[in-house]
Amino acid sequence: MKTKEIKQSVVIGASPKAVFDSLMKEKKHAEFTGESAKIDPKIGGQFFCYGKYISGRNLELVPSKLIVQAWRSQDWPEGHYSLVTYKLDEAGKGKTRITFTQIGVPASDFKAKSSGWKMHYWEPLKQMLEN
Repeated sequence: MKTKEIKQSVVIGASPKAVFDSLMKEKKHAEFTGESAKIDPKIGGQFFCYGKYISGRNLELVPSKLIVQAWRSQDWPEGHYSLVTYKLDEAGKGKTRITFTQIGVPASDFKAKSSGWKMHYWEPLKQMLEN
């Protein structure tokens, strides 16, 4: 299967801790996405987001700095995972730059996932944390 890599960068008007917590804590994740989330926030812990549309396992966690996950979409071929990395850096007082990569996205789903991160993660995350 041919795969592609998504690279995105976004600045959120909130601290790295607030961004990290929003991505890794079930209630906060559900608050900004509007969908259920089950997240075991430890290395090796499983997660399910948007119901069970997204699933995976946490591979590396550095609070307020880094999240690395084996990540898959329910509509991908059975057993196929991508590697998702959220790198969090201070971007001025009260701001965080998320440097995001997703390696191994099926080429047929690249466009949808690339726009999906913006529409379903970055925009609602900004809206929740900046208001």
